Amino acid sequence: MNHFQRFARKSHKVIRLTKRSLTSLKSHGDYPKTLSPVLIHGIHVFHCPDVVGIVAKLSDCIASRGGNILSADVFVPENKQVFYSRSEFVFDPHKWPRTQMEDDFLNLASMFNAMRSVVQVPVMDPKYKIAILASRQDHCLVDLLHQWQDGRLPVDITCVISNHDRGPNTHVLRFLERHGIPYHYLRTSVANKREPEILELVENTNFLVLARYMQTLSGSFLKTYGKDIINIHHGLLPSFKGGNPSKQAFEAGVKLIGATSHFVTEELDAGPIIEQMVERVSHRDNLQSFVQKSENLEKQCLAKAIKSYCELRVLPYETNKTVVF
Repeated sequence: MNHFQRFARKSHKVIRLTKRSLTSLKSHGDYPKTLSPVLIHGIHVFHCPDVVGIVAKLSDCIASRGGNILSADVFVPENKQVFYSRSEFVFDPHKWPRTQMEDDFLNLASMFNAMRSVVQVPVMDPKYKIAILASRQDHCLVDLLHQWQDGRLPVDITCVISNHDRGPNTHVLRFLERHGIPYHYLRTSVANKREPEILELVENTNFLVLARYMQTLSGSFLKTYGKDIINIHHGLLPSFKGGNPSKQAFEAGVKLIGATSHFVTEELDAGPIIEQMVERVSHRDNLQSFVQKSENLEKQCLAKAIKSYCELRVLPYETNKTVVF
């Protein structure tokens, strides 16, 4: 018998033994039926004074419960003695129940005197409830409604409030009626901005969105509401304030247009910036194409800011800045 024949006989014997071993496992019920448990996605953000060992403790908190970190972003500004982080992880809810997770991160927050510690499990936790305020222009409002309908905007829309009376057969009204979203027309004036009524309508929301709402909210409104309000501005702040900004910019011959999404504060268009987008324009643009490009930027910028906020990517930084992971 030559070398090749001896090798073939041994290989055949190994194959038969392997098959018999697998058959034996199956007959005794020992063959694994599932490869892994169902893992759930979680997000945690942390903001605290900077000291040694924060990342190690955060990692240990997740790993000790059987979780696995998918990504971790850390920001420690120079000479500020402050720490920011955002972590995404997966976990087995049977090994790490949601209430236990809350307690674990609460203990970490206490250990490091955290200014902010928020954990989110998107498939378990309720979505943010928002109200949208809009005036005559529809482009931002319609875009948000369509993104919400398609499941790309992770919020529940409680109502739409406007100081512009839309007719009963308009696209917006038909959409809202079809989806059971209330529409409230509140006619405003310089003397009466209907703020008490707005506050009553938005009482149970988590934050507000101003989708080209052409009214200034008072300091009293902001204090009474007490939660975040996200606005979209028609340019790169603070350029071209006031009426008809697109026409102002067009006539000034700008070569770069933009949009800015920011938090609302008492100072007009001066709140912390969340998102900015830009696009080039040229002498070939007329006023119509110029406005169209500007409105497209506004829609994209506002939607991106809302998504970043809902995904816990936005954290306050110093007096009038943000950290956006």
